[in-house]
Amino acid sequence: MKTTQRRKFMKSLGLGLTLPYLNLGSGLLNTQKDLLDVQRRSDDSSEDFWALIKSQFSFAPELRYFNNASLGGSPLLVQKATSHARDTLDGFPSKYMWGGWDDEKEEIRQSVADIFSVSNEEIALIHNTTEGMNLIARSFDLKPGDEVILADHEHTSGRVCWEVFQESKGVKIVRPELPLSPITVEEIVDIYRRAITPKTKIISMCHIVNTNGMMLPVKEISQMAHEQDILVAVDGAQGAGMISMDLHDLDCDFYTASAHKWLFAPKGTGIFYAKESSQHHLKPLIVCRGHKDETIRRLENYNTRNLPELLGLGAAIEFYNYVGKEKIHERSYELKRYFRSKIEKSPSLRLKTPSMDALSAAIQVVEVVNKDVKDAKEYLFDNYNIDCRPMSTFDLNALRISLSIYITKADIDYLVEALQEFSES
Repeated sequence: MKTTQRRKFMKSLGLGLTLPYLNLGSGLLNTQKDLLDVQRRSDDSSEDFWALIKSQFSFAPELRYFNNASLGGSPLLVQKATSHARDTLDGFPSKYMWGGWDDEKEEIRQSVADIFSVSNEEIALIHNTTEGMNLIARSFDLKPGDEVILADHEHTSGRVCWEVFQESKGVKIVRPELPLSPITVEEIVDIYRRAITPKTKIISMCHIVNTNGMMLPVKEISQMAHEQDILVAVDGAQGAGMISMDLHDLDCDFYTASAHKWLFAPKGTGIFYAKESSQHHLKPLIVCRGHKDETIRRLENYNTRNLPELLGLGAAIEFYNYVGKEKIHERSYELKRYFRSKIEKSPSLRLKTPSMDALSAAIQVVEVVNKDVKDAKEYLFDNYNIDCRPMSTFDLNALRISLSIYITKADIDYLVEALQEFSES
């Protein structure tokens, strides 16, 4: 978003140049001053800088939150913007629900399109990844015998929609098995290649799987699929915001994500990308007045919806841009490498996420050898106030560690110390 557009948008949310102080309990934080400091320090990647970023989040006292892959927190800027929008809506409900924020909605659409390097006419503003995957799976009039490829690591929400809307009428769901620790990108591409038959119509895949943080090669699979007139739909819940991406370059047809994870937006906000040439395949999940709209907006036509949360998404994109897309991308890999360096030489801790940067980023899973993962989860929370996700599927028996931008290297040191202590207990 251009600077003049950004200032106009921020002022529309009541977040202009004179933000009041926000009380954090542990002290006072001048949010506007700190955000300007973030912007001025665009070349600073020191731990002091990332401590400043961490200060923008208001987690519970003493909590060390390594569970962003389940649900992210919203920074103070986003909380304030959403609250201000809610107060504004309640002050004049009919004005702002139906038309009063039309310009702001389009600015948000453009800002989302900008961070993914696509057209604003390829972005719909929805609620979450589950909605996006349902929208895709329900749109197609596939025939009995047609095939859809879903690898075995798909999230439940990305699998059940195909079973309900397509498998139930005779479409075959093909479930190739992915290795837990692939060494090369081609190893994964070849699994999808061998799963394709003349009856394959769609490949539906995760960008980053939620099980062990493995990143799948969307670009290579999309290029291979398109050579055979196969469409590619991507569940991007764990990719959007964590890593920098150009969706045109990825070449998939559809990409959907929950903005309340790695983009730190209010809960229940999501984004949906549809390549312009592939949009004709899609049908809205909900129809009401305006259903004949030929633009991508027909896919988000809910009539009444929670617009303050949507405006909060705009503030979240604003925060993301303050920090910087490439800077966040680089930090994801910096934290990954630091965490792995602390774990790799320990005989009692075993990494179960691929090491290659093309195959993983800021989600890493680690097993405490000879210990049950549920016990590990409880020990870390009860003794260290560390929250992370236990993963038992695929015999992982491992803790899923999310290394978001509010995580510092000191936090990782604290986590590793706790893991080592538990391994010796």
